[in-house]
Amino acid sequence: MAEVLLYHHIQGLTDGVRDFAEELRQSGHTVHTPDLFDGRTFDSLEEGFGHARETGFEEIRKRGAAVADELGPELVYAGFSFGVMIAQPLAQTRAGARGALFMDSCLPVTEFGTAWPGGVPVQIHGKESDEYFEEDLPAARELAASTAAAELFVYPGGQHLFADSSLAAYDPEASALLMERVQAFLTSV
Repeated sequence: MAEVLLYHHIQGLTDGVRDFAEELRQSGHTVHTPDLFDGRTFDSLEEGFGHARETGFEEIRKRGAAVADELGPELVYAGFSFGVMIAQPLAQTRAGARGALFMDSCLPVTEFGTAWPGGVPVQIHGKESDEYFEEDLPAARELAASTAAAELFVYPGGQHLFADSSLAAYDPEASALLMERVQAFLTSV
């Protein structure tokens, strides 16, 4: 079973993120869900970004890295949207990473080095018409094309954060398929 470090999205550690993690735990995986916003959640992306700007993006990144420092190196780094900004550099630069799961976002690999590390599998999930994921789709496609260890899954629709069951954007059908793919991925790493 895998050990997963799952970073929440810009609206905070919502009940939907907790539920996602709990479903993975019920399958036998160890899942850590650090709360980088000190218990605060937000009703909108804009409110969450306002909090992140006020707190400082670098401060939040440091909080996320500090949690990784406390755990062993053999982790699957995962994130929802904003959480990918923390998970991706860790997965890409830390020795011993077992894998990466990026939901609703993907950054250019060149932001953290020259190439995706060999032997580190990665899954990327997003909605084809999600205005936020559309911006990241070229980077996701480039990463998927750069290594046989990468899988890109693009779902129909435009909801951002579609796998968070506590938000209006929740898409049960796409979320179930995402979870099935994530479970298969975690079983293989």
